Amino acid sequence: QVQLVESGGGLVRPGESLRLSCVGSGIILGFYNMRWYRQTPGKQRELVATLYRGLSTDYADSVNGRFTISGDSAENAVYLQMNSLKSEDAGVYYCNANRDERNDYWGRGTQVTISS
Repeated sequence: QVQLVESGGGLVRPGESLRLSCVGSGIILGFYNMRWYRQTPGKQRELVATLYRGLSTDYADSVNGRFTISGDSAENAVYLQMNSLKSEDAGVYYCNANRDERNDYWGRGTQVTISS
């Protein structure tokens, strides 16, 4: 059974940092395109960052230069380092692993709250 489990969310102040983790079981994350999405109430899920099979990365303009996605094959995990957090970064962050239409998996999300 495939599982993605996110962790690392929490309550921080603007300007602070968080590191989110996504640990996989049942699949080898390095064989997948790994993505972090975020969602806030009333809005569509937004793509934040992509790690293409452990090689190249891509970021939404809104987080470029502040967020870093990375992977650890030994831990079978993907991380999202989030620095200089802003109020608009708040939301539920979801981890996604995708190879094709049949092999597409989601975690349950981790809440990021930003408040002064």
